[in-house]
Amino acid sequence: MGKTFDTLDAALASFLAEQKLFFVATAPLAREGHVNLSPKGLDSFRVLGPRRVGYLDLTGSGVETIAHARENGRITLMFCAFNGAPRIVRLYGRATIVEPHEDGFAELAARFPPLGGVRSIVVVDVTRIADSCGFGVPRFEFVAERHTLLDWAEKQGPNGVAEYQRNKNRTSLDGLPGVHDATSE
Repeated sequence: MGKTFDTLDAALASFLAEQKLFFVATAPLAREGHVNLSPKGLDSFRVLGPRRVGYLDLTGSGVETIAHARENGRITLMFCAFNGAPRIVRLYGRATIVEPHEDGFAELAARFPPLGGVRSIVVVDVTRIADSCGFGVPRFEFVAERHTLLDWAEKQGPNGVAEYQRNKNRTSLDGLPGVHDATSE
């Protein structure tokens, strides 16, 4: 059933790119801290190398992934085949957060489509690649992407998004540091 892989070869990279939805899991070091699990979509994921991936982190109501990655780096990405042959692929690794005002952001951002409201790129150095059967995952039909978040970001404009991030994305639920304010650095 399940296998592990040394690298993200062309077949695995193709499978990951075909999925319209993936999930990101992180946790703080504190035992009483909140484990976070977030769905992601909107063509925001890219394979960056044989053991490196990244995704655009769009502005949202919480900032747990960024905070947990900054605290301890642990991250798992999960991709499920909702159509075609059943399969689940998990990527375990160490996350690094690259915000728009930081070195290397522009080079990474060029690998992704231009989406509004990007607050960072999460880069994952993959330490384990594993798949499993996915026999219990239901089949779903993809209808369309939701553009509500992108429409919101466009309506807010860059200054409005930055203000939202300053007000809502500075700390996690557990009080860990979240988005850095480029204007205060």
